[in-house]
Amino acid sequence: MFPMRWKCGCSYDGTDYSGWQTQDGPLSIQQVVEECLSEIFKKDTKAIGSGRTDAGVHAMEQVFHFDFEWKHDPGSLVEAMRSLLPDTVTPLFVQKVEDDFHARFSAVSKWYQYRIYLGQATALENRYSWSLYGDLALEAMAKATSLLEGTHDFGAFAANRGIEYKTTVRKMFRSEMLQEKDFLLLNFQADGFMYKMVRSFAGTLANVGLRRLSLDAFHELLKSAERTPMVFVAPAKGLFLKKVFY
Repeated sequence: MFPMRWKCGCSYDGTDYSGWQTQDGPLSIQQVVEECLSEIFKKDTKAIGSGRTDAGVHAMEQVFHFDFEWKHDPGSLVEAMRSLLPDTVTPLFVQKVEDDFHARFSAVSKWYQYRIYLGQATALENRYSWSLYGDLALEAMAKATSLLEGTHDFGAFAANRGIEYKTTVRKMFRSEMLQEKDFLLLNFQADGFMYKMVRSFAGTLANVGLRRLSLDAFHELLKSAERTPMVFVAPAKGLFLKKVFY
């Protein structure tokens, strides 16, 4: 009998992890999840995620799939996972899916949010946001954020780690900046993201807010698709994977 395919969602505090994907060195979220599933099923079990999140990045809803002939209620599997996973990783749901479902390749878009705290964040908020000080040009930041919406070559915002992309063109369905009390929330939903792309957005938009980069210069940077020293990578701690859409 072939194993069933299951889709699972989880949230996590990525502060103390090397990211989602297992690699040599520090502990990853994937490793923790696979160890949990393997303990429950008494068999090595692979968890395939919707994509990587970098070291220190958080998730409100990461999605992964795994294969196993689970004959009990999905809710009981969630409870079993919750009892074994550390407090920094929380299972959200488990559901049966078709055999051709793939957490990464079946996704049509992802939503990331970057959180900026205006001023000095409290000890608690400092773990999950980036503090910016001073009189920021918020209107210019909001306009620059909106320029990212649509289909563009985002080569200027792709950090280079030896990756050769087939294309750096992506479709940005949503790019907006919202202010909620002391927070700026930068929301980006696209059909795909490149390495450190969202953090490059956030850091460069901060340069606009700090008046180090004009709105026109930001627009020219986007159109050029060429990375320059004005593209700054914001700290990982402010970034959240909010949702994966299928």
